[in-house]
Amino acid sequence: MGPAIRHLYTYEMDASKTSVWKKFISWCDSQEKYRIGWMIVTITLHGCVLTIFTMFAVILAGNHFIFWPFIIGAMGITLFTNLVAMPTKITILVFFISVLVDLMIIISCIAIGFDASGTRI
Repeated sequence: MGPAIRHLYTYEMDASKTSVWKKFISWCDSQEKYRIGWMIVTITLHGCVLTIFTMFAVILAGNHFIFWPFIIGAMGITLFTNLVAMPTKITILVFFISVLVDLMIIISCIAIGFDASGTRI
């Protein structure tokens, strides 16, 4: 005796539709052979350029203390993921998130307004 209900239709998922997240992760996995280059780029770009610009924006905006832990944390987490030799899918993702944090800080400082009087000792 067969089953009482027979399925007439089958559902097949279209394999050509992949999410942006999966495309990003697969691209990050393909960058594994360039791990040393990504390490150089993330530490140099973030540590020597972006963190300096972010600190300059915070100082010109009145040197509000609330921004400093985020600046240190963004740079620290980027450095940490490189020093512990995480896979590139984590290193690149953390780098992009820390760049977004720094850009949000810079945008917040622009919204507050720059004032050079906050730079006096």
